[in-house]
Amino acid sequence: MLLKVLTSSWFAAWLLQAMLVGVLLLKRMWRKFPFFFCYSAATLLSTTLLYSVYFAHVSYQVFSSVYWLCEAIGLFVGLAVVWEVFDNLFTPYPALRKLGTQVLRGAVLFLVVLGCVVAHAQPLGEHSRLPAAFMVVEQAGRILEVGLLLSLFSFASAFGLHWRQYVFGIALGLGIFVTVELVAITMRVQFGIAANSVFNVVRTVSFNSSLFIWIAYILAPDLAAQPSEMPKRAVLEQWNKAVMELIYQ
Repeated sequence: MLLKVLTSSWFAAWLLQAMLVGVLLLKRMWRKFPFFFCYSAATLLSTTLLYSVYFAHVSYQVFSSVYWLCEAIGLFVGLAVVWEVFDNLFTPYPALRKLGTQVLRGAVLFLVVLGCVVAHAQPLGEHSRLPAAFMVVEQAGRILEVGLLLSLFSFASAFGLHWRQYVFGIALGLGIFVTVELVAITMRVQFGIAANSVFNVVRTVSFNSSLFIWIAYILAPDLAAQPSEMPKRAVLEQWNKAVMELIYQ
């Protein structure tokens, strides 16, 4: 029964990923969000490859190696997507962008140290060394992703930045997925292969939810700024000017 649920969820995820890539191509979003397009295409190719390897009935070692290689690629490209969201959000305000970059660098340093400490302190429930090592690295990477997205949302909220629809949708979907992924990978590290079934179901459902969010936000027309937001824009321009004077004085 569980195998049927997993197979159905995986197939649904593959269909949604194919739909997302199709929508991105239709909207020509690779021009504005090249890293997000690469992320979406990479996850589609990874899922296709994993299906092929799984149904080819290869050994567990081969499947595990392919799986964690795909996870590593997705993790690194996901971090690039976080930077792309940041870049699109702050492009109209170069001074705030420079300040935000410095804050983000500090957050990266802190989160890398935090991720290493947490990963080192975690008891490993996995008996095999290679999967255990990959999970520790992924756990540290997910801590970095979640922390960067929280920092980005906090910084944008503090300055009242206007989120364009596409940018917010990408950040929201990625935030939901990586947060659930962090919880799931922590449970997997704690309890080992015994939590494998729950781990697979939870991460697949969360990723499917993110795919729905991305498709919905990209398909919806991008709304122009409302007249009520003009005063906020003026305040942002003042902030940008003040920060620029502070930086270059």
